[in-house]
Amino acid sequence: MADNAPALPAPGSTILALVGPTAVGKTAVALSIGPALGAEIISVDSMQVYRGMDAGTSKPTHDERALVPFHLLDVVEPGSDFSVAHFKQLADEAIAGVLALGKAPLLVGGSGLYYRAVVDDLDFANVNGADEFRVEMEEELSGMSDDELHSLLTDLDPGAALQIPASNRRRVLKAIEVARQGDRLMSERQPSWSDFSSPYDLRVAGLEMDRALLYRLIDARVDSMMSRGLADEVLRLREAGLRSGTMAGEALGYRQLLDHFEGRSTLGEAVEEAKTRTRQYAKRQLTWFKKDPRVRWFRVEAGADDPPESLPGALERTARTILEYLSDKLEN
Repeated sequence: MADNAPALPAPGSTILALVGPTAVGKTAVALSIGPALGAEIISVDSMQVYRGMDAGTSKPTHDERALVPFHLLDVVEPGSDFSVAHFKQLADEAIAGVLALGKAPLLVGGSGLYYRAVVDDLDFANVNGADEFRVEMEEELSGMSDDELHSLLTDLDPGAALQIPASNRRRVLKAIEVARQGDRLMSERQPSWSDFSSPYDLRVAGLEMDRALLYRLIDARVDSMMSRGLADEVLRLREAGLRSGTMAGEALGYRQLLDHFEGRSTLGEAVEEAKTRTRQYAKRQLTWFKKDPRVRWFRVEAGADDPPESLPGALERTARTILEYLSDKLEN
């Protein structure tokens, strides 16, 4: 291997993962079980990679990062052309580094495409077309209406937008794909997306809860993000060049507030839209991960009518069960 070749996890390496929808409590569980596993956490989140995007991405705090080492947070600027292929390279290097220390890599996140790229060692090459953008769109942007997608195309390629009506969703998506040329998945080199075959010794825990409770937590999280200064954060990033039409600019919460600051909605409408879009995204995340037969699901035993103060205890009980499940993989 060339000296400058990136480090890669060896086939058969043990990799642990914790997945699930946004706001379900993955970070809290990971912080609970990480020390007992002797793990370092590899964030599998398509938006936590961006520096300065803090209030709206629920990044772990500095105190939380002191409890368990985290990787792949704050690695690129929001304006960077950051692809899933680049993420996979960084994740491979981080996992190899954790394994070299004799520790367990624990992937934690809800970005299904990024998770599959790493655990199934998908092969990427710099070709145009193929499947990566289509899968990105399915995961990140499928909740956008025809008009919203057309607005995105207008930002990326105004000439194409003039020629393609918003009602022709297929052509709009294709034009967006072409406009955002970069690293693309070579589908002819990959197994089918339905072939869940990893070169690693993989064990995956999925975290789920009552849907009504999850949606309540999502709404509360958006309100908390606003109280922690998300609007001011978006304004600062906008002044630094953050725009809709980029991956960072399409992040939930950020896109809606950009629309507000550009005069397309009131602040109240932006907040409600962020809640709606996030609930829709959580539903798509569950659909994505439920297709993966390798995920063993663990339910947080709490309901929407339970008092909020009961949730930490329910998460801790679930964390203990997940810890037992993942520890068994390290011991055998």
